[in-house]
Amino acid sequence: MAIPAALVVLPLGVLFLLSGLIVNLIQAAFFVTVRPFSKNLYRRINRVVAELLWLQLVWLVDWWAGVEVRVYADSETFKSMGKEHALVICNHRSDIDWLVGWILAQRSGCLGSTLAVMKKSSKFLPVIGWSMWFTEYLFLERSWAKDESTLKSGLQRLKDFPQPFWLALFVEGTRFTQAKLLAAQEYAASQGLPIPRNVLIPRTKGFVSSVNIMRSFVPAIYDVTVAIPKDSPSPTMLRILKGQSSVVHVHMKRHAMDELPQTDDGVAQWCKDIFVAKDALLDKHLAEGTFGDEYYKAIGRPKKSLLVVIFWSCLLSFALYKFFKWSALFSTWKGIGFSMLGLLVVTVIMHIFVLFSQSERSTPAKVAPTRPKKE
Repeated sequence: MAIPAALVVLPLGVLFLLSGLIVNLIQAAFFVTVRPFSKNLYRRINRVVAELLWLQLVWLVDWWAGVEVRVYADSETFKSMGKEHALVICNHRSDIDWLVGWILAQRSGCLGSTLAVMKKSSKFLPVIGWSMWFTEYLFLERSWAKDESTLKSGLQRLKDFPQPFWLALFVEGTRFTQAKLLAAQEYAASQGLPIPRNVLIPRTKGFVSSVNIMRSFVPAIYDVTVAIPKDSPSPTMLRILKGQSSVVHVHMKRHAMDELPQTDDGVAQWCKDIFVAKDALLDKHLAEGTFGDEYYKAIGRPKKSLLVVIFWSCLLSFALYKFFKWSALFSTWKGIGFSMLGLLVVTVIMHIFVLFSQSERSTPAKVAPTRPKKE
């Protein structure tokens, strides 16, 4: 049953923010005391610590809202998940594509070492953005002149990563909307390119740079296609907070890195071809409502995220009870005022999280120039 957001934002917000601040403090402590002496040991510790925060968001999707994520993959791809480094490219379809990625990573056993290329403003988000920074997410400004060196240095640092990691790269550069699709179609028509119907035209500079650097230590690229069935509402953070369910279909295909072309132009064309194929795959999904039942792989709903939320709920409830009993905060109007202010801050921060997840949906589309230099 759907739950009014106002009734859940406060308790869930208090749980997430307080536990998140504890996680951030632990991450900061290890960053200062361990990382200068052993980067690999720090990464191993941080993987466990970060999961104590991120599993709460997995719980929101799995247990609170009951969102069903259905995975379609061939046997080779499915068996490889979580056992190797991988560059993950995906269409950017919904507000929670990144959360769907976390669910897949959690099922594969590599949630704490899952990374992504994010917009720079993400790292300033309280709790979650700070945790991503400690976990070595890459933050870009969406200007290649500024981002090229940042991306290359960030990828170089991953060469000695001690455990299997996924690095997610949304090569479309922005979330899919009808306005952005129209701009992409106009650009494709002007350049004699295949007209997209369900995806945007990929921006290949970052992908080419990533492949050139990661060839030597990342064995695979995972081509991920996300689709929302016609009879299911699109999942959003607000719907999830309200406890409203959705269904998400995910198709995954592994490509060996050494199968990619050796030239920059060849890699760029490979990426474009992948998105043309992805477009056709989404057409088929739209017509049939599935990526093929023969490829369906059950991923279950592990109890680990539920146990983590129970742990934090018990720990923080006990700590808050002891604090309020010791401080007698509710015995004075001043104390009550401070408490109300704290709840207001929690509400505002949670509202910022929801708005941030939706921010790109209202961004006006920019039509590409009609006569740029062809690649």
